[in-house]
Amino acid sequence: MKWSVGLEAEGDRVLSREQIVELADAVAASSGIATGIGTTRYGAQLIVDAETEAEAITKATSAFAAAAAAARLPPAPIVRTEAEAE
Repeated sequence: MKWSVGLEAEGDRVLSREQIVELADAVAASSGIATGIGTTRYGAQLIVDAETEAEAITKATSAFAAAAAAARLPPAPIVRTEAEAE
């Protein structure tokens, strides 16, 4: 089953357009989109295959963390997660 999972992380500095474009490039492999230009939050909406909502969130969280690292974003705690079956 396909799930659409949204995640947001909140840090302590305002993010540039370039940083969010790099995040968007990194989440594109998961059919993802990125948000956060000019804010202290960065986020993504990802599509993952999973049997359950919990599995979808786990997979998306892992992909989100890897994408944020690839985009060289500062580590930040995830403050919002939501999942919806497609």
